[in-house]
Amino acid sequence: MKVLDQHRSLRQRLSWWLALQSFAGLGLVCLAVYLVTEFNFRDRQEETLAQKENVIRHLLAGGKEHRDAEDLTHKLDDFLVGHGDLSLEVLQSDGVVLFIHTRNQNAHTVLRHRQFEVERVDGLASRVLRVQLSLDIQTDNQLLHRLAVTLLVAAIGGAIVVSLGGVSLVNLGLAPVRRLASQTRALSAGSLHQRLDGGEQPLELVPLIDQFNALLARIEKAYSQMGGFNADVAHELCTPLATLIANNELALRHLHQADMQEVIASNLEELHRLTGIVKDMLFLSQADRGVGARRAPVPSLASVAADVLDYHEASLAEARLTAEVVGDAQGAFDSPLLRRALSNLLGNATQYAREGSIVQVGFKTIGEDRVLITVTNCGDTIDPEILPHFFDRFFRADPARSHGQSNHGLGLAIVGAIARMHHGKPVAWSECGVTSVGVEIRAQ
Repeated sequence: MKVLDQHRSLRQRLSWWLALQSFAGLGLVCLAVYLVTEFNFRDRQEETLAQKENVIRHLLAGGKEHRDAEDLTHKLDDFLVGHGDLSLEVLQSDGVVLFIHTRNQNAHTVLRHRQFEVERVDGLASRVLRVQLSLDIQTDNQLLHRLAVTLLVAAIGGAIVVSLGGVSLVNLGLAPVRRLASQTRALSAGSLHQRLDGGEQPLELVPLIDQFNALLARIEKAYSQMGGFNADVAHELCTPLATLIANNELALRHLHQADMQEVIASNLEELHRLTGIVKDMLFLSQADRGVGARRAPVPSLASVAADVLDYHEASLAEARLTAEVVGDAQGAFDSPLLRRALSNLLGNATQYAREGSIVQVGFKTIGEDRVLITVTNCGDTIDPEILPHFFDRFFRADPARSHGQSNHGLGLAIVGAIARMHHGKPVAWSECGVTSVGVEIRAQ
């Protein structure tokens, strides 16, 4: 439970992000509405002041029809009738108040001012009047304040509603994941043959299900191979151990020196066989752990193959076979590992090749940095279903184990491991009685 507590729920993260996005989206919409409304109010206020300014300019401009201040005051009072949101101050150039109207103002009044000057003509004389026109915008501000509160509440409430709906949608959307988790919980070592059902899963989960099912197939195969591997190891070790036990029991009954020497020689042979199996298993274990090849420049793989052929000359002659090298290649390889791979391939070909045939060791360059190394022999055509298992541990194409005393079933597995250590792969094909087994590896 402590491990689970360290991870945040996907449902919670999706719900929180949906809530934040909803609030942000609704907040931006409400903010846009508020700003547009405020702009319209300001525009309307400026337009109102501009219209009233034009009227006041006309009234203050002067002329024959209003020569005295009393007449001007009367005209301005008539103008302000019905305009309770307007205030007006008219001052002469020397600061004397000519007209003032501020009866609608109070301590809470918020004004928008507009100041301008008007040249008034009285007969032949003229004078400049300074005018301040004020518009009461308190009502508009109150309306804007109520609008802001309303939009804020609407944004929060809308975000809450959308978030609650989002939680339900997230729960509904994650239902396939929960069903998938319940299927995986039902799996165990005894039910690896089962596969996850992706028939009713959403399209986004299908690749994951396919990958998981492929992983289950590999695990099932590995478990099967492990069971066979244990049986094969037991069989391979049981035979020499049984021989050792029998020889020792026989030696205890016969104490003659000649018999003892023969028993010791036989025991030593079986011990060498056991040592070979253990060493091969250790090598495969190192390869499985990712140990790479120690590369060094090899100018000619054909010369390496010639040395291996010299080593197998006796066994080839005993099997009435001839061998030849076809092609050549060069690059950076682990020469001892390649010698071992070629030796194992030649040993395998020697066992199954037809008498009087030719065993070919071929080298072919593929592309810029890959080399194909094959050992080809003539014999029985191998079933295509068997070829993929050629490089499995303790695998023998001959179920009767006719070569069990000289071959413990790890030779081609070691060839496959050497191929992987060179960042390559093992290859095998068989057609019309001609079988080729080898490796395709990188040359650098």
